[in-house]
Amino acid sequence: METKKKQTTENFIKEIRRKTRRVFSSEQKITIVMEALRAEMSVSELCRKYSIQESQFYKWNREF
Repeated sequence: METKKKQTTENFIKEIRRKTRRVFSSEQKITIVMEALRAEMSVSELCRKYSIQESQFYKWNREF
């Protein structure tokens, strides 16, 4: 019975994370990548500014 309760709790948390995920539009992604290309601030500073992971930034950069 404990495993069923634990599984339900884990699913509940996953569902909350899915619903609260931020979604960036294509324009926002391009703006962030272009801002990095201008080299006004480092990639790490840029990622902190927009609260994104560096890996996410580099993924957008490859797509762009």
